[in-house]
Amino acid sequence: MRRRFGSAPFTRELLDAKLEIEGYAREYGLDFFDTIFEILDYYEINMVAAYGGFPTRYSHWRWGMEYEEMQKGYAYGLHKIYEMVINNDPCYAYLLESNAPIDQKIVMAHVYAHNDFFKNSAWFVHTNRKMMDEMANHGMRIRRYMDKFGVDRVERFIDRCLSLDNLIDVHSPYIRREPKEKMEDKEGGRTDGEVKKLRSKEYMDKFINPPEFLEQQRERLQNEIDKSRKFPLQPEKDVLKFLMEHSPLTRWQRDILDIIREEAYYFAPQAMTKIMNEGWATYWHSTIMTTRVLTDAELIDYADHHAGTLGSRPGQLNPYKVGVELYRDIEDRWNRGKFGTEYEQCDDMAKKKRWNLNLGLGRERIFQVRAIYNDITFIDEFLTKEFCEDQKLFVYAYNRETGQPVIVDREFEKIKQQFLSALANFGQPQIRVEEGNFQNRGELYLMHAHEGMDLKLSWARDTLENLCAIWGRPVHIETKIENRRKVLSFDGEKHSDKAVK
Repeated sequence: MRRRFGSAPFTRELLDAKLEIEGYAREYGLDFFDTIFEILDYYEINMVAAYGGFPTRYSHWRWGMEYEEMQKGYAYGLHKIYEMVINNDPCYAYLLESNAPIDQKIVMAHVYAHNDFFKNSAWFVHTNRKMMDEMANHGMRIRRYMDKFGVDRVERFIDRCLSLDNLIDVHSPYIRREPKEKMEDKEGGRTDGEVKKLRSKEYMDKFINPPEFLEQQRERLQNEIDKSRKFPLQPEKDVLKFLMEHSPLTRWQRDILDIIREEAYYFAPQAMTKIMNEGWATYWHSTIMTTRVLTDAELIDYADHHAGTLGSRPGQLNPYKVGVELYRDIEDRWNRGKFGTEYEQCDDMAKKKRWNLNLGLGRERIFQVRAIYNDITFIDEFLTKEFCEDQKLFVYAYNRETGQPVIVDREFEKIKQQFLSALANFGQPQIRVEEGNFQNRGELYLMHAHEGMDLKLSWARDTLENLCAIWGRPVHIETKIENRRKVLSFDGEKHSDKAVK
């Protein structure tokens, strides 16, 4: 893919709109990094989108493939990128040059809200706020490796790493763990190999506890400890970290794997807060536009474009729609006092419908929610039966005969469970390292946790091949297929599977 990138100048009209909208955003209490807007044509914005929003990122055929897909989608009218915004300090945002003036205003208001979310959500606290510079650094290092070891060789290794970039522990940046040495002590991973002596008087000690016998017992005990010592001591969810620390990689391979892992952790909070982030941005662009910015002449166009953003179809989740409606529901409930023990214990549905204590706490509450929740806790805490009924949320399944989604359940708990299951680990299988020296042969043994998604066998086999290439030894993964436990294996040449009890 040939890279071309250059920002078009801001018109006076756009600059005035930017300053106006930024002022309104601050008046409403949004707190954000400095924002740099750049205007790109559709070739350029598709190129930047293919690079994940970072035009300085390393080159790879995968970005070229995504660019071609977006170009064709735009040419056939299947989709259009209106904006992109990058979690960075300063925050970078890209506007599409062909957008109508009303669209540019909507996008600017949307961007300032995203920027506020990036800066103030607890789930972004650990992200690199200078990622634009870091991506350029990554690109330079990888280009250097390509020059030294060859493009094909480096790209093949990047292919393997990118196929594994979801095998991280997304919650690890938010967990304070004890030092490794203390964990080993607790798990019995360390011992001095001392053998307990039998009680005896001092003059009888060498007869009751012969030194030669004690030494033999010491050696036997140490051998048993070495054989039984688990590696790792506890299951490791961050598979990439385990590979970096223990696989036989060269320095440049380890560095590239570290780059892929770092970028995976940077993008993870965005996947963890997709509904909340888009809902927050939609809430504020709607509020700012309808209360402060819109002129009479712009109203119809705004309503048409805003409705397109919130459009949804049966069986598909629109994060903009679900997010903004849930924020509005929270704001309304806390304004009217529709929360707490008294409200929850009320059995009179008509009374609950009219409930209004005029507390006026709604705006304060949604700012608190924005700061501490992610999508899973957001849905788990605030999705209610009344909300599902109002928004007509149901459990859908596809009818094989008609090829159309149909309602299969209206029960609130099942609707909520479908939401949570789809959001768990971004809807991807949860994999962890169970044993790094399986059967004392240096083989890698993984475990598939079934709280999330099932494995797709074709994808699982490809993943095993890539893991085997990096680990350098056979790789196994234990999973369930049709409610039966099985171990899928790859030894470097062929795949196999066997049932386990």
